[in-house]
Amino acid sequence: MKANIHPEYHRCKVTCVSCGNTFETGSTLEEIKVDTCSNCHPFYTGKQRFVAADGRIDRFNKKLAKAEANKK
Repeated sequence: MKANIHPEYHRCKVTCVSCGNTFETGSTLEEIKVDTCSNCHPFYTGKQRFVAADGRIDRFNKKLAKAEANKK
């Protein structure tokens, strides 16, 4: 193995932005932030959440209300 070509490998803190869960793993990075983790992901929890769909539903309802107002 060649010397001085490999990156530094150390303990890394992983933080979930959605639920705030933290855990440690090994990585070349010092800190990792993820959107979803096994603590809050619907596949692992069995609970389905529609975080991104909420905005789409609101936009649809606004468009619908605007279209109905234009009809009258």
